[in-house]
Amino acid sequence: MENKFVIKNSRIEGKGAFASRDIKKGEIIFNWDTSNKLTKEQVKNLPKKDKNYVVKIKKEYFLLNPPERYVNHSCDANTYVHNFCDVAKKDIKGGGKITSNYYEKGEQSIVNIDCKCGSKNCIRTIKGEFDNDNKTNM
Repeated sequence: MENKFVIKNSRIEGKGAFASRDIKKGEIIFNWDTSNKLTKEQVKNLPKKDKNYVVKIKKEYFLLNPPERYVNHSCDANTYVHNFCDVAKKDIKGGGKITSNYYEKGEQSIVNIDCKCGSKNCIRTIKGEFDNDNKTNM
């Protein structure tokens, strides 16, 4: 299967996913590896750096693997999550950053995140389920 993305340094947060070619609205960009399903207790016991890569979907917790862990948050995201896939919600030009809204229905961050996406619709802080006193920059 052709990679529609490359992983490289990101101004939002460390590494990020970028389109390796033009991607059309509705195209699946990533199929998630869901083999790292966790219990709530396992999530609580993870080191903070690993909690940054846990997502809660429909009351289940998953530790994201590369490459999906490198899809940075944006309040004006160009993908959405459906059936454990990142799907383009609009056309993405080759070289464009691939982003997801960690606060949309169906996907939830588990840690608090100070958002630095730069969108005019930025909500500034994403409230997570765990680590309510600790924030991660995204």
